[in-house]
Amino acid sequence: MNFNYFIPTKILFGAGKLNELHKHPLPGKKALIVTTAGTSVKKFGYLDRLKEQLDLAGISYILFDKILPNPIKDHVMEGAALAKENDIDFVIGLGGGSSIDSAKAIAVMASNEGDYWDYISGGTGKGLPVPNDPLPIVAITTTAGTGTEADPWTVTTKTETNEKIGFGYDKTFPVLSVVDPELMVSVPKNLTAYQGFDALFHSTEGYLNTTSYVMSDMFALKSIELIGKSLAEAVQNGSNLNARGDIALANTLAGMVESTSGCISEHSLAHAISAFHPKFEHGAALISISAAYYAHFAKSGTCDERMIQMAKALGKEDASSPMDFVTTLVELQKACDVDQIKMSDYGMKYDELHKYVENSRNNMGALFQFDPDALTDEDVLKIFQDSFR
Repeated sequence: MNFNYFIPTKILFGAGKLNELHKHPLPGKKALIVTTAGTSVKKFGYLDRLKEQLDLAGISYILFDKILPNPIKDHVMEGAALAKENDIDFVIGLGGGSSIDSAKAIAVMASNEGDYWDYISGGTGKGLPVPNDPLPIVAITTTAGTGTEADPWTVTTKTETNEKIGFGYDKTFPVLSVVDPELMVSVPKNLTAYQGFDALFHSTEGYLNTTSYVMSDMFALKSIELIGKSLAEAVQNGSNLNARGDIALANTLAGMVESTSGCISEHSLAHAISAFHPKFEHGAALISISAAYYAHFAKSGTCDERMIQMAKALGKEDASSPMDFVTTLVELQKACDVDQIKMSDYGMKYDELHKYVENSRNNMGALFQFDPDALTDEDVLKIFQDSFR
């Protein structure tokens, strides 16, 4: 019972909370709105609602709407240059994890020189300290998957080298986040499932992480419980605001898990997949390897009690074996119609699986050190092989 705890983000949570944004102090008078190249935030009126709130608050803004589902370094640098040219005071990420992650990275580069990869640790990154504090970040999430509204992390791909690597530190926490389930009812069924399982795995990985402790455990088990209770309903009936609210809260709690504990190697494996196949949705990549991944640890004997507690939280109240978690996980994937994801549909080939093993070690290998049982390259390859369809 000896720990440090730091989550400095003010969170406005609940249906309709976006409508209250103008009532809260914002960190400047000129904002850069960062969002995706897609049309959903415009089509469903979320961008207009944000602009209305900024107008009410007397804040001017510029739009940068080029972000891809898997954010790339080129857009981070382009967005940062735009922020510098226009003397931006703070950055708003509007959308899913990709938009908010990009807002964080742009905020770093808007106040610093050089290349973003100068500050990345892993791969070809130089791992340099960040000289100047980032611009303040406001996160407005329209999805429930990454928990990035409650953690400091951002993930970006350097396309020329197929490196997808995470970054973050105390200064990249959002200063203010809006989590409004009303903004999530428009998320399609498959993406609701992919995002929900991403939140689930942030929590399960954080619970199995060797750095876990009382605070991260509390957030993780509650997040797992909410996902087990309501994800299938949110997927099958997206207009159910109560179910959306449960998954939104689970996602924010998962972000808090990321802030107090963290991911283990499951995310290294999934990032290696989407580094080569950017159209392979992150959550889908995680789902595709999850049964084999957690079966490995269930059979290892290194975290039996934690696997059992996760199974109980996910909905199997009489769980007594570590494999009960894997069984319950697969049942939830079936209930969400995502149990048949095929790697081959995204261009992966069985005889090339070794390259994903190498990429996971080279770029996000640091996460392996937090696994409850040390994974060898042979173990990782077998997880990929057992997952391949």
